[in-house]
Amino acid sequence: MTPAALSALVLGIALLLFVSERVRHDLVALLALFACLILGIVKPADAFVGFADPAVLTVAAILVIGRAIELSGVASAIAKRVIPHRAGFTIRLLMLLIVAATLSAFMNNIAALVITMPIAADVARGAKLPPAATLMPLAFATILGGMTTLIGTPANLILSSVREQELGAPLGFFTMTEVGVAVSVIGLAYLGFLGWRLLPVRRSGVRETRPPWRVFELIVPAGTTLDLQPLLPALRRVPARLLAVLRSGQQLAVYAGRTLQPQDRLLLLSRVNQWVAADRTGLAAPDVADENEVTARTVVAHGSFLIGHGHHHIKSQSDGQLRVVAVGPRAARERQSLSAMTIRPGDQLFLRGPAEALAQFISQARLLEIDRLDLPNVARSKAATIIAIFTVSIVLVVSGLASPAVSFVGAAIVLAALRLIPAEETYRSIDWSVIVLLAAMIPVGQSFETTGAAADVAHMLGRVLHGQPLFVTIAALCAGTLLLSIFLNNVATAVIMGPLAIETARLLGIPADAALLAVLIGASSDFLTPIGHQNNLLVMAPGGYRFTDYGRMGGVLVILVVLTAAAVLSWRYG
Repeated sequence: MTPAALSALVLGIALLLFVSERVRHDLVALLALFACLILGIVKPADAFVGFADPAVLTVAAILVIGRAIELSGVASAIAKRVIPHRAGFTIRLLMLLIVAATLSAFMNNIAALVITMPIAADVARGAKLPPAATLMPLAFATILGGMTTLIGTPANLILSSVREQELGAPLGFFTMTEVGVAVSVIGLAYLGFLGWRLLPVRRSGVRETRPPWRVFELIVPAGTTLDLQPLLPALRRVPARLLAVLRSGQQLAVYAGRTLQPQDRLLLLSRVNQWVAADRTGLAAPDVADENEVTARTVVAHGSFLIGHGHHHIKSQSDGQLRVVAVGPRAARERQSLSAMTIRPGDQLFLRGPAEALAQFISQARLLEIDRLDLPNVARSKAATIIAIFTVSIVLVVSGLASPAVSFVGAAIVLAALRLIPAEETYRSIDWSVIVLLAAMIPVGQSFETTGAAADVAHMLGRVLHGQPLFVTIAALCAGTLLLSIFLNNVATAVIMGPLAIETARLLGIPADAALLAVLIGASSDFLTPIGHQNNLLVMAPGGYRFTDYGRMGGVLVILVVLTAAAVLSWRYG
């Protein structure tokens, strides 16, 4: 088998593993890298060059800088002030989407979602609409904003690295801004005026605005034994659904004659809180409800330090001020003791405690707050210093005085040295799975080009697209990349499609940048499924969306993105 065929085989198997979601994406990338080593299509000396690649270092630095801005509270404060309180729903939604897209152009997309998601819930409540009316448009807006600058998403930096390797110079900081802004303007207008209306929020609005489902435990009081049969009608009157009976953490069989012993726990699903349910059933809640405390419904974002820990970790990390009083639907499926569950990305957690402690912890733990809004206090001098350092680093890149890696890594170092980001957050803010994915896929992607596999695929594309207008060629490249991004994350898509786009451009005699920017837009257009982008997945549970809802609103958006990108790029490079 030729090296080109071996490289294509490795990438094909990696693609299947990515799509299966059975193996972590970073592990898939490492497996692909070592497969290339074993097959001899990547030299041992080149195996780990990805970890020293400037694009990888830049991504890590941008995550640190974005986290510093997020923790300063300045972005959320600005977002809250920019959105008018007395305007109609459409105007407020449009302003929210514009703010979110602008933030995501200069910081991590997830951070932009974290900052604006509570405001989205407030906008929906103000219009007496369910959160579904604003959350999916918000997630899409953060993805659109990432297309507009070099640092908007890691895929942009990867494509810049590909261009430097193939053509001798990277993409400029604003090279993609013209087409990215055009696509974003069209996309945001569609989302604000029409897109949200395509979601099933009107038909389900009354139902969805009721209190959210929550899972919690009630305890059989000490010195009491209860028969389960008489208790069931009381549970129906709450109303609450019995999920499991637990004794010492173990699930017991549920039948009409079951006798409940003291300290047995009932796992319940209900829209009311556990204290109301306890009053109506005669059972006991695990803790006492303090009237001076508030409850916030949150979603665990990727990168939270809570992931992998039990619910008790929140109490220890908040100095005993906060506790988990209920959780989201995953517990209803697993039906195990809440104390035995570990926190995963996308989990819903109902946290209770003092308002100030909640506001501080939610920001630090990278939780997305849905039902309550407490903006963190903004230390103006600290926030101004952070913004000034970030601005200087951007100016250095735009002026050509420093490369993105040098400029942004330098900015991250200055932020840490001046203690403008907490020491424990410096490394915690970096999503190491993304770093490993990037670093491992870079040599794999290079092998796809150096073995000639990219040229072979490009020749096939060239035969299909030969003689077609530039508009059609760019639309085809953008659409093909977009379809691939449905199954892969945008980083892996960029690694595969970047060299392919440049080789196709050479064969067809079109500007390489036109093809590369078509890939850049397509790689970040994850609007058809919840699995294409982390932000889509994070809003799925809070918005009550189904898998098909993404295609319902995203289908039109995908068409608009492809046509707009093709029109702008064919005009610019034609």
